[in-house]
Amino acid sequence: MPDGPEVGGLMAHVLPRWQPWAALAAASLPIHFAWEMLQAPLYLPHERWAWLCAQASAGDVVITLLAYAGASWVPGTRAWIARPRATHVTAYLAIGLGVTVLLEFLSVYRWGRWAYGPNMPRLLGIGVAPLAQWIVVPALTLWLAKSYLKRYLGWTHSYS
Repeated sequence: MPDGPEVGGLMAHVLPRWQPWAALAAASLPIHFAWEMLQAPLYLPHERWAWLCAQASAGDVVITLLAYAGASWVPGTRAWIARPRATHVTAYLAIGLGVTVLLEFLSVYRWGRWAYGPNMPRLLGIGVAPLAQWIVVPALTLWLAKSYLKRYLGWTHSYS
């Protein structure tokens, strides 16, 4: 029998503080990698696409966790993933999108890590595919992590 408060007639687990972070990272990595590989043809050819996509996906997980941490500063609860408010989700998406814009700009125009191909649509010089990635993938990641935590662990919103 799980330890924790009763929720809807069921006992809910009290999760360790690291668990939402692990759920977000686990949900985020494969989805970001798939997106990175699908958008790779929009960049100039590179002999190490898979390696660059793997590195970018690891960085995407870090951005996801930073965005979650940043959104945790919004008034409410640090365990907001259990019951996300619009302000938390907006902060989460805005932080991820802001970091992405900065890193895309630096990687393309300053560091030369990669370059956009002719088919990459751009908005103010930044590729639309990575911008869309940071709206679609984090929203899906958030939903998957929340669903996992609630369904499989019986979590509501408290930490141990």
